[in-house]
Amino acid sequence: MNQQIKDQLAPTGVLRVGLNMSNFLLVNSQSDSGAPDGVSPAIARALGEKLGVNVELILFKGPGDVADAATGDVWDIANIAAEPERARSIIFSPPYCEIQATYLLPPDSPLLSVADVDVTGNRIAAKGRAAFELWLSDNLKQASVVQASSHEAAFDIFVEQNLEALAGLRPKLIEQQTALPGSLLLQESFTSVRQCIGCKPGNKEAAAFIEMFVKESVKSGLVKSLIDKYQVTGKLSVPSARN
Repeated sequence: MNQQIKDQLAPTGVLRVGLNMSNFLLVNSQSDSGAPDGVSPAIARALGEKLGVNVELILFKGPGDVADAATGDVWDIANIAAEPERARSIIFSPPYCEIQATYLLPPDSPLLSVADVDVTGNRIAAKGRAAFELWLSDNLKQASVVQASSHEAAFDIFVEQNLEALAGLRPKLIEQQTALPGSLLLQESFTSVRQCIGCKPGNKEAAAFIEMFVKESVKSGLVKSLIDKYQVTGKLSVPSARN
């Protein structure tokens, strides 16, 4: 192992991993010791093993909190979704898995497609600073986003304020759809949330090492095996060759 890479990625001798605890697909269980577990912690442990160091999970309530800590000496790598705002302070790897994001519509909604949602006057509830909400804020032309503190709070606002759409990760919206009889989940997706490993700017050798690790993990079937192990098959997908 190149010592320069190890010094960049684990300057304290331990790989400190910024972990987003709000993603219920990537962190969905506990280890025997009671530590958070799932695809995201497992991929971090695999990277630590490749690097030859132990892993310490640094827990954050949401992805925005992880991104905010990029300027401090808190984590060495961050397992969160890549998007342009975060890329200003984090170097992202290619995605190791993807999650589809779409809309839940209220009963008797006249909207039929993703394009129909982006119309003047339409209001979309979404968890603030989630990767899909940041994408909507950057890409919507006419509709507006109503931010909430959590997926659950976004659903409550969607229902109580009679909003035109609820944005979210497809697996979560499938769950929430059961709480609103007659609601419609669009089959079309407005974006794919790309889960990546990020590191600090300036660590070019480390970034190249992480990129190689992610590509190998996808190609070797490691990512697919973790998706199956943590029982999120059909909810998380392995990136296509274009990535």
